[in-house]
Amino acid sequence: MNTSSQSNVLKPFRKILLASALAIGVVGYGVGSSGILSVTPSLADAVKVEAPVAFSFADVVEAVSPAVVSVRVEADIHPATDNGEYNFDRRSSPEDGFGLEEFFRKFQNRGGEFKRGPRNGKPRGPGQSQGSGFFVSEDGYVVTNHHVIENGSKFIVVLDDGSEHEASLVGADARTDLAVLKVEANDKFTYVDFGNDRPRIGEWVVAVGNPFGLGGTVTAGIVSAHGREIGANRYDDFIQIDAAVNKGNSGGPAFNLQGEVVGINTAIFSPSGGNVGIAFAIPASTASEIVNDLIDNGNVVRGWLGVQIQPVTPDIAESLGLEFSEGAIVTSPQEGSPADDAGIVSGDIIAAVDGKKIKGPRELARTIGSYDPETTVTLEVWRDGASENMEVKLGKLEAPATKASRQSVKPQSLSKLGLQIESLSDGQGVLVRDVEPGSSAEQKGVRPGDVIVAVNGEDVSDPMALKKAVDEVVDLGRKSALFHIKRNDNTLFVPIPVDQG
Repeated sequence: MNTSSQSNVLKPFRKILLASALAIGVVGYGVGSSGILSVTPSLADAVKVEAPVAFSFADVVEAVSPAVVSVRVEADIHPATDNGEYNFDRRSSPEDGFGLEEFFRKFQNRGGEFKRGPRNGKPRGPGQSQGSGFFVSEDGYVVTNHHVIENGSKFIVVLDDGSEHEASLVGADARTDLAVLKVEANDKFTYVDFGNDRPRIGEWVVAVGNPFGLGGTVTAGIVSAHGREIGANRYDDFIQIDAAVNKGNSGGPAFNLQGEVVGINTAIFSPSGGNVGIAFAIPASTASEIVNDLIDNGNVVRGWLGVQIQPVTPDIAESLGLEFSEGAIVTSPQEGSPADDAGIVSGDIIAAVDGKKIKGPRELARTIGSYDPETTVTLEVWRDGASENMEVKLGKLEAPATKASRQSVKPQSLSKLGLQIESLSDGQGVLVRDVEPGSSAEQKGVRPGDVIVAVNGEDVSDPMALKKAVDEVVDLGRKSALFHIKRNDNTLFVPIPVDQG
């Protein structure tokens, strides 16, 4: 077959191949010497999406990370740090008010647990534990949690670049769970400042720390709430955040987007021991004052009033005929305390300090603690429905008094409230022997072993006096009787509904 004939035969096939080539993106074609069509393929570009640059925390993290450290603690005895199941201390104290034990009982019955490092768990190695911290000065002052360094005998600060420095303990404050270490070196360290403004709920926060001993780890979230009180100590005023915080993050900072420290990560709510999105941080406003005191003096000295207090609930306010439910009601002044010397008595309601309104017991404790000992303050006190100002010269914080044992006799019943009660041999109140399940007293938290010492300000020395006092409350037409109760080393007021029938 000659060339002309071959060309005529191939024409239909060329048309088919050309159409196919165009369909698949062929940019060129031709016929080789053999008469076979050749193609040159052209590959399409990779997919690209034109979109605005996404928000990023990278600039903040890059700037602050060199200031955040891991803290490794060696202890002569078993440490209390971030590697196990350490719960907050449940003991209350005179100015804590009352109710921490009850708070934890109800909280844990719901499957909850506050974690703050191990007291009974296994440490990472013999006598070792780990936490987090951060530099607050270029000459080596490091802030961390008290429970991270507690019982430590040697402290190693590990920087973001992996370098290690031994540090000494400058001072610690267990009441606010803060501590300061000092690294002695010729280097100038990258450091961060505390923020001056309280972060708003909903603002971004970035947590940097040493979770599970992994080293520098970054998580982000928002400020979830302010003013959280979780029973850690009398000065509770935590910021709640939802950034992932785990064991080992304790003592690490939470930053705003300007790279300022807005909180120090201290505790988590955790049924499992891991992050569930609820973490608590010490506010920068609290931390900065304590840290300065620790750096300057090595300790924190606070004013002391010397009272046991609890909140003024709506029930308590109603039982006393008050129109407000703020302030702190004094359950008992400690003998020989500044409050006792000034004439403050059980049942007084402290509504303000030097003109500053007091919302509740912990605000009173924080306010009094902010004064130096020997300072004279003016308290606005409500007593018998009237307000008066009382001057008190503050002292130093003292330990709670020890409890005295009592013997009881003659069990009786106060059926309308669901109580089995007994006289006490010393005549100093009425002992609760049993509480009927579902009764108004049980619902308000009254327990066997409680001692009722007064009802609506009237001392009760035996069951008959108690019954008479309750009847008087009913006659006044009030919905609740205010029981003054002693429990272990604490006293409290409990408003119990009374039968108006």
